[in-house]
Amino acid sequence: MTGQASPTGAVLHAVRLGVRRGWTEFVLSLRSSQDQWFYLFTAFLAVGYLYLRRDTPVDDTGLMLPSVALPSILAGLIAFGLVIGPAYSLAMEKEDGTLLRAKAVPHGLVGYFAGQLVLHSASLVPQTIAVLVPSFLLFDDLMAHSSGWFTVAWVLVLGLLAALPIGMMVGALVPSVQKVGMWGMLPVMVLAGISGIFYPVQALWGWVQVVAQVFPMYWLGLGMRSAFLPDSYVGAEIGDSWRTWETVAVLGTWAVVGALVAPALLRRMARRQSGSQVAAAREAATQWVR
Repeated sequence: MTGQASPTGAVLHAVRLGVRRGWTEFVLSLRSSQDQWFYLFTAFLAVGYLYLRRDTPVDDTGLMLPSVALPSILAGLIAFGLVIGPAYSLAMEKEDGTLLRAKAVPHGLVGYFAGQLVLHSASLVPQTIAVLVPSFLLFDDLMAHSSGWFTVAWVLVLGLLAALPIGMMVGALVPSVQKVGMWGMLPVMVLAGISGIFYPVQALWGWVQVVAQVFPMYWLGLGMRSAFLPDSYVGAEIGDSWRTWETVAVLGTWAVVGALVAPALLRRMARRQSGSQVAAAREAATQWVR
């Protein structure tokens, strides 16, 4: 006589299936020429810009622009990928019926969330490597601290947990894939403009600085700069400090809020989704393409 699986066992089984699905999708993406070109193209743009400005000094810091700009640009690329990637994935899979099928399986949404976490966290690796490898070959003074890689690791983990749920919330809320650009990509680009990614945030109005510090992108950039840049540069930051504990607190808060809100939005969205809605979304997408 066989007993039924416990609720905890069922959830763990769903998580394992989700992790396996996420890893499989990541491996397939590595073999995709489209994804390979995306990694190479973004790296070409970032490294190409830094190479063209390689002889540009930064004020009185004694550093060249590539040393100062690389960690911020890397943080911006990571934040962009962690928000827009999940948003597009979720919006598309609402339309093609993937989420409807996941809803029909016990704890299917838990497995779906686990799969997205694995897929997009793993996708950070080739993107980061594609930018860092040529940068370290071309530029000097990129890692000033012996503990810099440890800082990069924990900033990436917290940034992942803070930003990825935002992308999933955007994907859950937008009515169609076509709206992701307006409700996801445009706000991320605006935040990149005010979060110190391309120029010091202190150059902006005081209220804009406050707004920028509410969101994870500023803190992700600050954490990456604290890993790559020497302590002599800290005077160019707000408060003349790397504000490590504030970085942990803000990114950690966003991670907790995202872990609570994103699954709730997914469940709400799944309850409202039906086969007729999926068919209507497909038809709308077909008309948009035409």
